[in-house]
Amino acid sequence: MRVSVTGFPFDLFGSVGSRAGVDLLMDELREVLADNRRERAPTRASAYTGHLQLRELTFDTLPDYQDWRARGRAAVRKTWQQGDCLFWLAGNHLGVLPVYDELADRTDTLVIQLDAHLDIHNFSDCTSELSHGNFLLHCAGKLPPIWNVGHRDLLLPAGHVANYYQAAISAAELFDNELAVLRKLTKVCHKAKQVFIDIDCDVLDPVHFPAVGQPVPFGLSTTTLLRILNAIWSERVIGLALSEFHPAHDQHDRSLAVLVWLLEYLLLKRFEK
Repeated sequence: MRVSVTGFPFDLFGSVGSRAGVDLLMDELREVLADNRRERAPTRASAYTGHLQLRELTFDTLPDYQDWRARGRAAVRKTWQQGDCLFWLAGNHLGVLPVYDELADRTDTLVIQLDAHLDIHNFSDCTSELSHGNFLLHCAGKLPPIWNVGHRDLLLPAGHVANYYQAAISAAELFDNELAVLRKLTKVCHKAKQVFIDIDCDVLDPVHFPAVGQPVPFGLSTTTLLRILNAIWSERVIGLALSEFHPAHDQHDRSLAVLVWLLEYLLLKRFEK
């Protein structure tokens, strides 16, 4: 199985500026692959270098935006029809909606969503139109089963959350009993036929990851994120999404370094024997 890394630099309707994050990550991955191919000494990177395909959808003209969801969904569908694992690099979190559209009405795929926000906002001062804060309400069909981990929401009623999430584990709950949460995640992922991982970068605390547009305090550390990924990772994982990386807010490229290291780490988990 190959990994298809697809850049989807969409950032309309919220978090303008996250497009640059996709461009930067794709540039970094191209450089990593070029370095790997030039290297003559044996390295662990040889495990994944020949199994990686980079693709990028562009948004340079108005027509590119008019059918953005259909274009994105077609790219997702093609990747999975080819039997490839999908690494989806989106601008804002709304850019992951085409993946949810493709997973709609499927009960065989569990989504583990790592996000500071529960994207089902319906408050009186929020638009009912599509935005990066309510995009799950606009999915093309019935949402797949979703477990959120790491949210810091203090306003949404439990009943409303339960209409869209199979489970929502707040950052506070995670910190209170991390081991129990990790065991629960491992168990539910083991039962699922397929798993998709959706990471909004603002799940991380801004102290550890400053490069987000809407930082929320009391977030996850990078080490906590890594423990979660290790707990849920298996051959059942059919893809991963990364979104909301704002390089303009980065400090000495340390957030960029986190993401590039994490992507390479997961590629090694996928291919290294």
